[in-house]
Amino acid sequence: MKNTLAFAATAALAFASLAGAATYDIDASHSRASFKVRHLMISNVRGDFSGIKGSIEFDAAKPAAAKIEAVIDVNTINTAEPKRDAHLKSPDFFDTAKYPTMSFKSKSVVKTGANKFNATGDLTMHGVTRQVVLAVETTPDVKDPWGNVRMGASATTKINRKDFGLAWNQALETGGVAVGEEVEISLDVELVKKAAAASKPTN
Repeated sequence: MKNTLAFAATAALAFASLAGAATYDIDASHSRASFKVRHLMISNVRGDFSGIKGSIEFDAAKPAAAKIEAVIDVNTINTAEPKRDAHLKSPDFFDTAKYPTMSFKSKSVVKTGANKFNATGDLTMHGVTRQVVLAVETTPDVKDPWGNVRMGASATTKINRKDFGLAWNQALETGGVAVGEEVEISLDVELVKKAAAASKPTN
């Protein structure tokens, strides 16, 4: 009897721990990855990528167990200037013919405050992989008008584009360069919770 009760208690705890974790898929139509980089040493150029896919496995009670994976279609880059976008897609920068996507895969997640986390992981861009830290902030779950459960997340980080082989530049007569090396990155995503798989009948 004791063994039966112990097994039942263990099974209940295991089920409870699994029940808390959930997988959320990125809703690409309501998500953007944006960047900001210095131009001519006097202003900032901003742009974004709209083609984001990926998922997050997340349990608010166990944030350290979270897993984040995202892939961005670099060809969706938009800086509101077609000629500049074409140059950014060329071999001078992203070389999208050879490297059409960039990706992020988390390796560890640490809670830093209420709904705030640091996600350390591998960013792969232009064929180069470097470790970066995303400062992430999430929102509580909400239910949309169609019955889906959604969560929001925003993340920021900074990188040096030369670390990823994006080294093109032009020197200015007055000193400095045309394009800054430091790039500020921010992501704003909506995530849709996957429905739990229905159990199969036993007969």
